Amino acid sequence: MVELKPGARFQSTVCSTEVIVVKGVGEVDLTCGGAPMVASGTGEISGSPSDDAAGGTQLGKRYGNADETIELLATKAGDGSLAADGGALEIAQAKTLPASD
Repeated sequence: MVELKPGARFQSTVCSTEVIVVKGVGEVDLTCGGAPMVASGTGEISGSPSDDAAGGTQLGKRYGNADETIELLATKAGDGSLAADGGALEIAQAKTLPASD
């Protein structure tokens, strides 16, 4: 479990993925590649992502959960897929801006 707060940075322990929290608060079971993520700079890569969590993370993309309470920005790409509390985090869709008249 990690404590989410905007600006917090986390890294995967099974691939090169690194993220920064854009939105989210509280304790969350944050994983990448099926393994728990740790605060940036506190862990090293060992092993590889599990087969069911090896969809990859894309640099510069925002990832979020279905109810939009968590949003992470990938600052380093990797082979593992992101998940929070057992639910996969998907690439967030861009929001359309209102038309100006």
